[in-house]
Amino acid sequence: METKLIDHLFRYHSGKMVSVLTRIFGLAHLEIIEDAVQDTFIKASISWRTKQPDNPEAWLTQAAKNRVLDIFRKLNTEKKHLPQITYGSEAIAINELFLDTEIEDSQLRMIFTACHPKLDPRDRIAFALKTVSGFSSKEIASALLIKEDSIKKRLTRARKAIQKSQLKFKIPQGKSLPQRLESVMEVLYLIFNEGFHSNKKETLIRKELCGEAMRLCKMLLKNKTTRSPEVYALFALMCFHSARLDTKTNAQNEILDLKTQDRSQWHWPLIKLGNSMMNKAVESSTFSCYHYEAAIAAEHLRARHFKDTNWDKILHWYECLHTIQPMPTHLLTMAVVCLQNKDYDKTKNYLDQIKPDNFVQRAYLYYGTLSDYYFAINNLKKAVEQIDNAINVVNNKFEKKYLKNKKRVLLLAKG
Repeated sequence: METKLIDHLFRYHSGKMVSVLTRIFGLAHLEIIEDAVQDTFIKASISWRTKQPDNPEAWLTQAAKNRVLDIFRKLNTEKKHLPQITYGSEAIAINELFLDTEIEDSQLRMIFTACHPKLDPRDRIAFALKTVSGFSSKEIASALLIKEDSIKKRLTRARKAIQKSQLKFKIPQGKSLPQRLESVMEVLYLIFNEGFHSNKKETLIRKELCGEAMRLCKMLLKNKTTRSPEVYALFALMCFHSARLDTKTNAQNEILDLKTQDRSQWHWPLIKLGNSMMNKAVESSTFSCYHYEAAIAAEHLRARHFKDTNWDKILHWYECLHTIQPMPTHLLTMAVVCLQNKDYDKTKNYLDQIKPDNFVQRAYLYYGTLSDYYFAINNLKKAVEQIDNAINVVNNKFEKKYLKNKKRVLLLAKG
């Protein structure tokens, strides 16, 4: 129980703690702060075995703050490392920085710092996932479909760039805001996707990551300088996907695709909220990738039954999306849509433009779709070959079980 509680708190509160402590002690000491927060959770895992504190989050925050001070004292450079904290012309008491509004401000400062143009674009996302949401290097590698060693190098480069450029811990203003905001939204999108379709071996869905992404997105919407049609569209997309979370698996934790999900169990208050957010998102005449993705998700939700799905409209939105954001994943999904429409020539055309290497850890999606294509054109031998390829490279055990069930269906059809 204690381990689960600590894991839960680490996911939800480590980013808060790192952000607030960075605001107190400065970006120059970020690595010390991250280590202190990590040490605090290790300490909690030991001390909570006998007695759990009444307010775990407050305990962790105070312990992390004390741990940082201890480190600075040991270095015998406390005065040098503890600059005056100012806000405007007046000093803010450190305790006031732990008020909810100030915590949110600190986290926004952190995520915009992570997305600073002086950081390599490839490093920004990894660094934000680490500092704002407490991702491990392995989880970041999974979310970004990149090797873990590469992620560690990116995190190191980001920290060095921050030190070298002496970046300020603040939310950008004026002309620099839109570009930085775009990078921030990309990070939140990746956090949500890792929760919605986890690549961890033992877990298919990680609701806490979806919730974290939505929480951070709401923070952007609450701040008048970071509120925009694109952010509204991103939040709408998250609402639409979250509405289906509980129907993605059955009682045995087996995967249910859109065709087999119980649509009566979709969470309609979230769908209603998503529609409300989309109404705000389309007040602008310019549409982003999040607008199109939300439109696609809404189209699925609009169909009362799978057979009622308007695949032509979904394909149109995907074509619009691919025009402004060309990606192998869009080509793959368009191939899937064409399969539903029984347009096999167009399906093959999209598949021929893709290589399995484009998907790294999720290459099984490509092989699985290729198997579906061959099954649709009655080439059962190749269908089985491709489903085997998918089974061999998939990491998640629930996905593997799902693919093995599909293989059994293929073998029955072949036999």
